[in-house]
Amino acid sequence: MSDIVIGVCPIDETAQTTGPEEKQKSKNRFRKKFKYRERKGYLGGKPRNRHFGEESGQHQNGAATQYSPPPASTRNKSSARPAGAAAASQCSSSPSASTFTVNTEGSDGARQKPVNAKSAATDCGPSVSSGHKPTSAGIPTKYLAIDCEMVGAGPKGHISQLARCSVVSYDGDVVYDKFINPPMPITDYRTRWSGIRRSDLVQAMPYAEARKEILKLLQGKVVIGHAVHNDFKVLSYSHPIALTRDTSRIPLLNLKAGFAETECASLKRLTKAIFNVDIQTGKKGHSSVEDARASMELYKVVEEEWEKKLASKSQTR
Repeated sequence: MSDIVIGVCPIDETAQTTGPEEKQKSKNRFRKKFKYRERKGYLGGKPRNRHFGEESGQHQNGAATQYSPPPASTRNKSSARPAGAAAASQCSSSPSASTFTVNTEGSDGARQKPVNAKSAATDCGPSVSSGHKPTSAGIPTKYLAIDCEMVGAGPKGHISQLARCSVVSYDGDVVYDKFINPPMPITDYRTRWSGIRRSDLVQAMPYAEARKEILKLLQGKVVIGHAVHNDFKVLSYSHPIALTRDTSRIPLLNLKAGFAETECASLKRLTKAIFNVDIQTGKKGHSSVEDARASMELYKVVEEEWEKKLASKSQTR
């Protein structure tokens, strides 16, 4: 009887049927991959919107637009303001030092009422921030610009009386802006220049009370203004000369504007010459907020040079 040889092929262990545990593991892996692909949108589904418009494009006129996060300057912005004011972060902007937005209260557009320190956080006009960084000349939070609007009292209204005062920070944010009821009876509202009307002063703050608030703000600050001695006069106040910056008496500013060094140029002319911006336009009178901001911007133009010059003068004395 002949021997019968049976050939047996070697068994590949990898080809063996997997057991129940291996099958379960395989299913779990498959489910994880499926969920991952579905979440990423590879399977035709929509990706999850953790934040609206962040992962999926928002559609406008049928075209998908890519989500762009807001600038860092507008997210969680919390900036310190001078004493007595919670200035509005949404009212701040940072254009270049040579351009700024002016308030249009004094133009033919709608007038804005003064903004007090409590409401400044939500109700202030456009900012004239220059984006200026602190220099060796000083700390920006120590600088305030002031402008006052006056009405007339006495015969023919020749006695100037305070009817509105506006104070802005270094960045142009409104720190103080109120109508003020003067101590003397008004005989001339000077509306063409002051922008003040009888209705503005019906519920205005009494002069004595407003004066206390304003002087408290100015204490220890470097105060900028145009012909600022007039503002101090109606406040019956004398600010330290070392802390006063009058933009109507800066030869460096006149030279940059193309005027004679000794010329006392108006705020309107200087602003137009240096920034090519028109202020004090229209027939509704001036805006003290607009004027204060313009004064601050003019000061910034020559701040470094002027402060160095003042420092050298004080050293030679």
